Amino acid sequence: MSFLDQLKAEAGLIETCLMDALSDFPKDRITDGMTHALNGGKRLRGYFVLQSAALHNVPHDQAIWSAAAIEALHAYSLVHDDLPAMDDDDLRRGQPTVHVKWDEATAILVGDALQALAFELVGSGPLEPTHKLALSQTLARQAGGRALIRGQAMDIAAETATTPLSLAEIESLQAGKTGALIEWSCAAGAIMAGVDPTPMTNFASCLGRAFQISDDILDVTGDEEIAGKRLQKDTTAGKATFVSHLGVEGAKDKARALVAEALHALTPYDAQADTLRDAARFVISRKF
Repeated sequence: MSFLDQLKAEAGLIETCLMDALSDFPKDRITDGMTHALNGGKRLRGYFVLQSAALHNVPHDQAIWSAAAIEALHAYSLVHDDLPAMDDDDLRRGQPTVHVKWDEATAILVGDALQALAFELVGSGPLEPTHKLALSQTLARQAGGRALIRGQAMDIAAETATTPLSLAEIESLQAGKTGALIEWSCAAGAIMAGVDPTPMTNFASCLGRAFQISDDILDVTGDEEIAGKRLQKDTTAGKATFVSHLGVEGAKDKARALVAEALHALTPYDAQADTLRDAARFVISRKF
């Protein structure tokens, strides 16, 4: 099975878990908004959870809950990121953003509900309770003021800064805004198995940076219909990005180098990690 076929198959399983989790929610606009926000997407973070789990011999029925959890938390971050007070986007995953389809208050509450759902899912399933606790604690760290929220705050501040961010500052910003959830996803399997997640964390650190560089490149060179979102926003706003610092070709070279580092980090796993290697290569070749 090719990587994209495998990604699609795993995405279907994650989708089923998410919809099952919503099945006993009240039938109202918040649940409708949650379903809307969860619709579509690559499910790449959830895929990393499942592949990391398989690499550490964690059964699928124990790992699927965390795979669904990271997708719920990622969806929450996108709903809030799209708000007028944040990035002010009207299109996400090829459909109207939640605040456009409903209103800002609904979008805020939908995001809140998705974040809560993520932690409910982490605590569900047959995984050992101590490992659930470790997953919950590490996810809270990556999703909070140390990482994801910090990165988002830095991004907002950059919009009104008198001096464009340096390359080092952009890397720090994106390590939180983009890298934090990818890092948790890749480390999740090791955490579930109760072993040292360092090799997976090193892999994810490089991969997360390559992913964001790829996003910056697509923002300049991509197709909005394929991407499912508005492009060239950063260029229009005059924001500093990897591309503005390095140029398109320089950014591509940087992304390739980071993927090479990510692949090297998987050396301890030998051929067992080939699917993750394919995923890393996809990051710098993707068009969506």
